[in-house]
Parts: sequence; structure tokens; C-alpha cells
Amino acid sequence: MNRGDLERSLAAVQKRFGGVDHLLNYAGGNRPDATAVPPERPFFDLPVEGLQKAVDLNLLGTILPCQVFGKHMAERKQGSILNVSSMAALRPLTRVVAYSAAKAAVWNFTTWLAVHMAHEYGPQIRVNAIAPGFFLTEQNRFLLTDEKTGAPTARGQAIVEHTPQERFGAPEDLSGAILFLLSPAARFITGVVLPVDGGFSAFGGV
Repeated sequence: MNRGDLERSLAAVQKRFGGVDHLLNYAGGNRPDATAVPPERPFFDLPVEGLQKAVDLNLLGTILPCQVFGKHMAERKQGSILNVSSMAALRPLTRVVAYSAAKAAVWNFTTWLAVHMAHEYGPQIRVNAIAPGFFLTEQNRFLLTDEKTGAPTARGQAIVEHTPQERFGAPEDLSGAILFLLSPAARFITGVVLPVDGGFSAFGGV
């Protein structure tokens, strides 16, 4: 979120390693004041500040690193950028207003940047993204599982029932997709947003 910090990070990596081959943009998150929970927090009353901060974190938190590190890749005429969108971009979640909108913008930005970098700075620069489904982490565990029993909450159960693999994702489930898209094995893949969701996006509910 701070261009100066990003530029200093780039300089530190260049000094130690000589250059940057990959950029993984993993900044993201949501805020209570950007989440509609009627009747106590209706959509119509969500404050601009909360909405702006959620959008800035998820969207500008992706664009700014792409500017700083992408310029370095443009100078080298090679590199791979991997952004993180969300299943909320494809199927907006109830209540999650700014997060869903921002992740949809990350999806769009990824495809735009893939074309821009290849056309303007060289076809060896690739830009892709992953769109994680529902992963059980410390950040959302209280929303998806009962703290005492570990059983899914009503929201968690609805997610599992709509996921053909019938489970939440674990962080390590992302590793293969990330390594593949950053690696030479994906050298002919750019502008792709890969769902990593246990089939959630493929299932229509019937």
C-alpha cells in the first residue's frame, strides 16, 4: 500500500539476488465496516471509509506492487506475476460488499495487465491469478466452524454442501497451483484466473 516501501523492497531483493523472477500478490482481507449485516449494519449505511479501505487493500494492494515490480520485469523483459482474486469475484458472497467488488476488479485487472505486459514489454512476461474458494484459516475459522465442537456453522455447512469435494480447502492446497503458474511449465499461460475451489464454481446446486 506504500509505494516507497515497495521500491525499497525491490531494491533489497535486487541487491541480494540480482533480480526478481516472480511476484506473488497476496495482500487482501475484509473489514466489518465494509460488510452488510442487516438489520444492525445495512448496506445503505456502510461508511465510505470502510468501503474505501477494503477496496484499497485488495485492489490497490495488487496494482501498486505490479507497477513497481512490473517495471523491473519490463526492463528485464521477463518475469511472472501471480495475483490473488477470489471465488467471491465470480460468485459474490452475501454480505461481503467491498471485498467481492474489489476481488472482481483484481480478476479484470489481471487479464488487462497480461495483455498490456505482453504487447508493450515482451511476451516472456506473464500475468495470471488464482481464485481460491473457501479455505479454513485462523481468520475465518470462527465464521465457518463452531468453536466448541468444530462442526460447521450454518454458513460453513452451506459452503461444504455446494463444494463437490465436500470440504474446505487447506492452505497447502494452493501450493501446487501457485508453483505451476509461476513455473516454466506454464510458459504458454497468461491472462488466466485459475479457480482453486474444490469444484465450487462448477456446481449449480442441482
